[in-house]
Amino acid sequence: MGESIAGVQIPDSALTREATELVRDVASPLLFDHSRRVFLFGALRGGEQKLDFDPELLYVGAMFHDLGLTERFRRTDQRFEIDGADEARRFLHAHGITDEPADRVWTAIALHTTPEIPLHMAPEVALVTRGVELDVLGIGYHAVSDEQRAAVVAAHPRPDFKNRILAAFTEGIEDRPETTFGNVKADVLAHFCPGFVRGDFVEVIKGSDWPE
Repeated sequence: MGESIAGVQIPDSALTREATELVRDVASPLLFDHSRRVFLFGALRGGEQKLDFDPELLYVGAMFHDLGLTERFRRTDQRFEIDGADEARRFLHAHGITDEPADRVWTAIALHTTPEIPLHMAPEVALVTRGVELDVLGIGYHAVSDEQRAAVVAAHPRPDFKNRILAAFTEGIEDRPETTFGNVKADVLAHFCPGFVRGDFVEVIKGSDWPE
């Protein structure tokens, strides 16, 4: 029998054990604990909504969702979400999980900072976003009980989390500011990177090569 936190069974398989060790090796304790909380809160939200989800796929989606912020996996030519999504798909392919299930995890990670749209997709896609939104933004805070929340945080503490996760976001994307165009991470750079100028959708349209 594997580990259980707040009534959520942590999937215990070769796949999930290797995913856990990979993230533990490359991510800071801040990101590791955050990723585990994302799984736990996502699973709790899934139970509350009576969704039928694959715990292993949700676990990989949650654990890999911020790999694009780590030194090992971050690139400078695409959104950090895609860094993690690409690595998750490679990881799943290496374990014989291909086609739609692997693409589902890719989508869950790639869209986890895109408000609303993931919530209308497959349960694993929706629940990675639900977990992220609860842990980072407090959306759905009261959809889980005080006891469940306390058990999750006891297992994976969040000291000074708000400030520390914002610092991690900044460090992970400040060298690719153009990738924040049209997504929520532009707000992070606007707060913490002097001189950052966010892309303007209206100016892109007006400045295109079309004559009118």
